Amino acid sequence: MPIVNSLNRRTAPGRLIAAAFLTAIVEILFAGESLHQIFADRARTEFHRTQTAFQSNPNDPTAAWQFACACFDYADFATNETGRATVANLGIAACRHLLARESNSVPGHYYLAMNLGHLAQAEAPSIAAYKLVREIEREFKTAAELDVNFNHAGAVRNLGRLYRDAPDWPVSIGSRRRARENLEQAVKLAPDYPENHLSLIESQLQWNDRHGAENELTTLDALWPSAQTNFTGEAWAQSWDDWSTRREAARKKLEGPAGSGKPPKPSH
Repeated sequence: MPIVNSLNRRTAPGRLIAAAFLTAIVEILFAGESLHQIFADRARTEFHRTQTAFQSNPNDPTAAWQFACACFDYADFATNETGRATVANLGIAACRHLLARESNSVPGHYYLAMNLGHLAQAEAPSIAAYKLVREIEREFKTAAELDVNFNHAGAVRNLGRLYRDAPDWPVSIGSRRRARENLEQAVKLAPDYPENHLSLIESQLQWNDRHGAENELTTLDALWPSAQTNFTGEAWAQSWDDWSTRREAARKKLEGPAGSGKPPKPSH
């Protein structure tokens, strides 16, 4: 595909013009007002910063995966599925370029799976989206095998959510058992990371496991103050906004009658 081909060299004028044109398209697709404009602006700034670094040195592994990470974050603010797919494909291309040179790159496999997730969301519901789920599973498994602790057990955490949200066999890979196993493992591997606990709590609520959710929320409440001192600064502001909202939503769900409502869909 043209996006992938454009990553092979950095000096050809035609490729630079194509990259500039694609960037202009991205700006148009993301021109709508965001509910969290300050976070959208930060994501846009990081997208452009890492894109420039990657285009300047596409064979730098760090530049490649950092751009892919920024693509995933920026795609979260898409105002339509075309915008989501456009940015996700940029991240996918960067990861494939990286993995062609370094097949054991943990962030390469991890952010390939993350951006494939955005693409699957943009293409759903469709046969193409269901096929992507298998590839997402494979890439997360590879990342976990290479370094299970990367991004606070991110690959294991996201495998848990993938198994939770995907349709069950034989349509897809959905499995409550595998979802629970992975989400519980993520908590054990990175017990100080709020996202792991929230993902498990939301899943327990979805499964009507109120006792498990109550216990997990108690654990999260206990570690909350220390987490606030461990994950600080502008880079964590959006995460705290998200975590705080989801924690209170879970608390309200538990305070309500059993079986009422659904927990919010967690972010990646």
